[in-house]
Amino acid sequence: MPDYSDVLLKQVLQEVKRVAVVGVSMNPIRPSYYVARYLSLKGYEVVPVNPGHAGKMLFGQEVKARLSDVEGQVDMVDIFRRSEAVPPIVEEALSCFPSLKVVWMQIGVEHGEAAALAEARGVTVIQNRCPKIEYQRLFGELRMGGFATGIISSKL
Repeated sequence: MPDYSDVLLKQVLQEVKRVAVVGVSMNPIRPSYYVARYLSLKGYEVVPVNPGHAGKMLFGQEVKARLSDVEGQVDMVDIFRRSEAVPPIVEEALSCFPSLKVVWMQIGVEHGEAAALAEARGVTVIQNRCPKIEYQRLFGELRMGGFATGIISSKL
């Protein structure tokens, strides 16, 4: 798994404002749904992208079939697709959004060649991570269930 500094991850999460979530689900128990919802609740403008749900509304936004259907600039593309589906998504994102700052691939999603292509264009790439988890960790929102953290750490 690629290693990213907390400084980089926090900077990305503070700088991006508009996020296209590719592969978002309409099903509230799917990770792509609750990650996108979480980001929208944290103040990000989330643009849902999924051809199977195009035209429907999600988090106050119309679901787009593809990135090329998104109007305006996007700061970050968050990819909820299999690794082998990543290259055309990255190519489309680079083509559609000249000021794209970040390509973020979710947990289990990595593609070295697509990452290198984006990085060569000056885009920050994060692979095999979740922005929701990183946001909660970096901004102190993780909650420990069951045991208080003080009890656990005092026994170490």
